Amino acid sequence: MSFLRRSETFVMTYPGTGRVTGVSVVTPRTPSGCGFYSMLRIAMTVTRSRPTPRRAPLWRSLLYVPAHVERFVAKAHTRGADAIQLDLEDSVPASEKETARLAVPEAAELVSRAGADVVVRINRPWRLALRDLEAAVSPRVAALALPKVDSPDQVRLVDEVVADLEEERGMAVGHTQLLVIVETAAGFLRTDEIARACPRVAALTLGSEDFALDLGTAPEPEVLAYPKQHIVIAARAAGIAPLGLVGSTAGFADIEGFREVVRSSRRLGYEGASAIHPAQVPVLNEEFSPTEEEVDRARRVVVAYEQAVSGGRGAVDLDGQMIDAPVVARAERLLDLHQRLHERSGP
Repeated sequence: MSFLRRSETFVMTYPGTGRVTGVSVVTPRTPSGCGFYSMLRIAMTVTRSRPTPRRAPLWRSLLYVPAHVERFVAKAHTRGADAIQLDLEDSVPASEKETARLAVPEAAELVSRAGADVVVRINRPWRLALRDLEAAVSPRVAALALPKVDSPDQVRLVDEVVADLEEERGMAVGHTQLLVIVETAAGFLRTDEIARACPRVAALTLGSEDFALDLGTAPEPEVLAYPKQHIVIAARAAGIAPLGLVGSTAGFADIEGFREVVRSSRRLGYEGASAIHPAQVPVLNEEFSPTEEEVDRARRVVVAYEQAVSGGRGAVDLDGQMIDAPVVARAERLLDLHQRLHERSGP
């Protein structure tokens, strides 16, 4: 059997992220029912100017809510999460996928009533994923969570489909961000490429349970230590947000134990994490926020350094610690987060 191929070249521009050019897509033409998506090949040559950094999303807590369970959807806006993840994947049985998909538009309106961002986690099999994208892309949905990402091409294909939907629906192309979830050994080995796959990628995380399953082990701390650290490094190198915890989120009964995990995760460089139970949300919000003591210290660091620079020095002693440029940059980052949180909470 032979197939004709259609080759197209696109020029895409994303608001605030630079110019993307020379995207060549080679699509096999196949008869209906011949496994179109299993035979889809994408040959992409991307040349882009260095993206203008887009401010990372402020997601200390992302609460999972099954999109088809009305009682959970109805209360989600009261939980205080920075983002609500309407789930179409693991928490939705196969028999309810279509019901959950149809519920997304109304659910997105309901869960965002208190100002939370809406994220929709889609499914991985392409036949399901494409239907999910059709249902999820809208002005109300800030981002899509992509599970089981194994390659940058997978992200770019979603990017192309989402761009078409945004344009078709009168949205700004580039509105919908992507939260990429690496959950396999194959995906982990391409983490750096995946994190830089396209300008929509705003955050990167490791799906601990599925990742450990793919490794043939349990999600124990010693198993996840290196992969979790690498996620932070890959995300920072790509200029996106690292999300996650050094352990698994599956255990939520021990809240104080969970708090210690969150603290360790913040020290490792993570900025936020998913919650599978409402009780985890206030812990995530608190522990991923600067304390009053940290804010006060950061302000004093900045002031002391500015005074030192004005006096012709590049470093200064503050409370027995040498303050130089990297320490100041860290303090300024903390103060920026504090300011963003203040703006979000209102006067």
